[in-house]
Amino acid sequence: MVLLLAPLSYASDKDSLNVYLQIAAENNPDVRSGFANYKAAWQKVPQVRALEDPTLEVGFFFKPMDIVGGRQVADFTLMQMFPWFGTKKAARNEATHMAKMTYEQFRETRNNVFLQVYTQWYKMLALKEQLRNNQYNKELLLQLKSLALRRFSSPQSSATPSYTPPATTSAAAPITGGGMSGMSGMSSKSNESASSPAPSSGMSGMGSDMGSSSLGMSEVLRIELEILELDDNMETILANLNTEEAIFNTLLNRPIDSPILLPETIDKTAFAMSQSMESELIAKNPMLGMLEQEQSAYREMGKMNRRMSYPMLGIGVQYMLINKTSDAMLGMGSMNGDDMVMPMISISLPIYRGKYKAQQRESKWRQQMAQQKYISTLNNLNSQIHQAKNSLEDADRKILLYNRQSDLAQTTYNLGLKEFAVGKTDLTNLIQIHRQLLDYKLKEAQAIANYNTQVAAIQSTISFNYVTKED
Repeated sequence: MVLLLAPLSYASDKDSLNVYLQIAAENNPDVRSGFANYKAAWQKVPQVRALEDPTLEVGFFFKPMDIVGGRQVADFTLMQMFPWFGTKKAARNEATHMAKMTYEQFRETRNNVFLQVYTQWYKMLALKEQLRNNQYNKELLLQLKSLALRRFSSPQSSATPSYTPPATTSAAAPITGGGMSGMSGMSSKSNESASSPAPSSGMSGMGSDMGSSSLGMSEVLRIELEILELDDNMETILANLNTEEAIFNTLLNRPIDSPILLPETIDKTAFAMSQSMESELIAKNPMLGMLEQEQSAYREMGKMNRRMSYPMLGIGVQYMLINKTSDAMLGMGSMNGDDMVMPMISISLPIYRGKYKAQQRESKWRQQMAQQKYISTLNNLNSQIHQAKNSLEDADRKILLYNRQSDLAQTTYNLGLKEFAVGKTDLTNLIQIHRQLLDYKLKEAQAIANYNTQVAAIQSTISFNYVTKED
């Protein structure tokens, strides 16, 4: 089975979406069923093009009958009927258009399967990106936990704990008035406490140490709670990813536990909707093509029905097997026992006109039905194209928004972490910023997946010819 397809192109081969689209085109049962239906429809063309089978009539006489010229033993009649001129051509054209209509149905089925493959692919990429973001944020929390433990272990230390922000894809904003101002503040507080009168007893200092220790321990526990929540999120994402992989393998008609190679990151596909592309989306849409072929088929059906209301002609030959007779009067001398061959012509008389008129009215109504369906489908397609353009623009804006918010949240988190290290901010604000950072990253990945899926949905109206991987 050979299928023509032009899906999205990716640079790699093993983890390329093209590979899985090819597998789906070859193995998916819906695609194979549609292709078999298309091949079967073409077998109608030679059937309707052929003439009706000739009829052969054979008659035997148990007792030969005496006729002039001998005794007739048997009679053979061969007749071939021919429809009115142009009837077979109209029937052949109708079958051809019906076969082409079936091909457009096959294209629609194949494109729908491809769209499902695209959708599952981007779902898996989005889940993998979410898993990667959760792992990255867990690393941030582990660093934050290490910093909180250092503060907990030496709450009265005047030295600033060392901290190096993690490497990120976006540069952090410069820090002005960082740890040095905090250290000077801590030094001034130490001088003031040194010059102040000593407490009346050591109980006050012990209470302060216990309060600081309790506060530091609570911070560590809160970070532990955030890490546990991230671990649970990652377990949920892994479970969802396994489910989506099983659905993806089902579309490819292979075992659900078959390995799937996914790219490391999800990239936004390069796509631009132009006026020429909109025209081609309409010109190459399989549903519109199917309705065009259906309308042409009903038009040819009308021609065929009209010609079938005309008489049919028959040409044949009759052969009579004659033996010799002993009767001198019937023998007719030298003609005694000569076989007879008689050419024949027959004509049908279509006098019951009601059924032929009904057939012609039926074909006209079916043409009108196909025409109205075409108009309705065209209107819906134009509406879908307009909605798709708005959806693409909205998804593109969201991708830019979440990307900027992620960069700002990362910078804010790095600043907050430095301030937390010197005691200028509390853990609550830092955890809130961390949650925002994770939320923006997850939303950005989902927005890219939605954008790519929307692009694939647009391409499903034709044959996935335009989209290439963005560099």
